Amino acid sequence: MSAAFVEGVGLIAPGLPSWHEAQPTLTGAARYVTAPLAPFQSQLLPANERRRAPLGVRLALRAAEDAATASGIAPAALASVFASSDADIEMIHRISLALAEPARGVSPTDFHNSVHNAASGYWSIGTGARGASTAVSAYDFNLAAGLREALALLSTDDTDVLLVLYDVPPPPPLYAKRPVSHAAAVALVLARARTERSLARLSLCDAASELGMDDPGLEALRLANPATRALPLLRMLAARRSDIVGVRACNERCIGIQVEAL
Repeated sequence: MSAAFVEGVGLIAPGLPSWHEAQPTLTGAARYVTAPLAPFQSQLLPANERRRAPLGVRLALRAAEDAATASGIAPAALASVFASSDADIEMIHRISLALAEPARGVSPTDFHNSVHNAASGYWSIGTGARGASTAVSAYDFNLAAGLREALALLSTDDTDVLLVLYDVPPPPPLYAKRPVSHAAAVALVLARARTERSLARLSLCDAASELGMDDPGLEALRLANPATRALPLLRMLAARRSDIVGVRACNERCIGIQVEAL
């Protein structure tokens, strides 16, 4: 399927606590002011899973819940694509440290959360979703890779698709090699057919270069996390503008996302 309709958006990032609150900032009507993320827990999860869920999972589910609610589509009816560069890298670090000790005492909870598709598993538990689900890892190119995967699901399955992008900062030993400085998550519900809730029609096209943000603070945030590379696309959706958003893909290439506002 070469195109999809945006039915709902979710966003959580420093200074942008939700899609609703972020829209004036993204459109330039309000000044961007960074702020720490407030503590939160997913209300979808049973108590035991809620306690065990690490930050990356909580971020992903928060954005996914907001997008699904805005779309009006039952979460259980959605196929899903969860795209993360490193998933829960803090968990991987703790397991690596444990394996370096003589006793090699790995926490069962850490091991349970260390798999790259942990967020999609928690989403399935919380919503009862049993449709196709894919976990994607594409370094800084998760938006391009995740959107392609979502369009592929739309073309092969008779279902709408939830796309979630999320990443969290690594601990200091790994930060030097992977400087993701802020935690963030973005979610889009993409539908096969237009509805009264549709914000825009998206399709892939050619683009010569990556599009950035005009505001220096938002541009710094865009570059701080693979998930927030989606900020230029979100700006178009918030402003109801039609244009091409260039995003980075692998091998120093770019692809274009044609946004047709509705």
